[in-house]
Amino acid sequence: MISIKNKLSLSKMQQAGQLLLEIFDTVGGLVRSGMTTLQIDTWIEQELKKRDLVSQSKGYHGYKHVSCISVNDEVVHGVPSAQRILCTGDLVKIDICAAWQGYCADMARAYYVETVSPDAKRLVEVAQSALDKGIQKARPGNRLSDISAAIQQEVERHGFGIVRDFAGHGIGRNMHEDPEVLNYGVPGKGPVLRPGMTLAIEPMITMGKYEVYVTKDGWTVKTVDRSLAAHVEDTIVITEHEPKILTRLLEGSNI
Repeated sequence: MISIKNKLSLSKMQQAGQLLLEIFDTVGGLVRSGMTTLQIDTWIEQELKKRDLVSQSKGYHGYKHVSCISVNDEVVHGVPSAQRILCTGDLVKIDICAAWQGYCADMARAYYVETVSPDAKRLVEVAQSALDKGIQKARPGNRLSDISAAIQQEVERHGFGIVRDFAGHGIGRNMHEDPEVLNYGVPGKGPVLRPGMTLAIEPMITMGKYEVYVTKDGWTVKTVDRSLAAHVEDTIVITEHEPKILTRLLEGSNI
């Protein structure tokens, strides 16, 4: 069942999103050669505490970190490690879900270590464009798969793969709520979108084929063909008019 959030709930989710945005605005400075993914995660944990944000990943099914940091052919759910040292040319995806006063926001961004190939930059640009196209379909009266179809169309028209095995999701009091938000499909299917619904939309795309697998650590998802992967994510609320993106800079405070 898809929950409809009231104004108080939405205001807390908005605060969670804006505080997360502050962290993402700064964390890029740590994404440099010689840093380990564990060092970045440790810094993120400190920043969450400063803002009274509660990690939703740490402790989730035994997960031990406040972020997922995925590098190069890792798509999502990369586990921070002292042995994973970043190098020039790496493509790094950071994903954080945190709650403020019991309500969540989920956000992911991609970063380059110093310089990367033009193809890697294009991959990230298309992932961001696909996210934006999907968000624009998050309007009352549309159906859930309109979001999915818009994402797939944008990704595939540029010749990239769209991951099928993982998806976006509803969000609110819990990190994962109904509905599942696929990144592929045909338009006009699924529940009708209504004001007050909140979604975490997150395209996961690949330079090559879309098949993925989970590594031996039980978390990290990698491409089967070892091609580069990009992942971006925003938390949004469906309003009476334009969708409102809670994890981007907001011009006004009203939901």
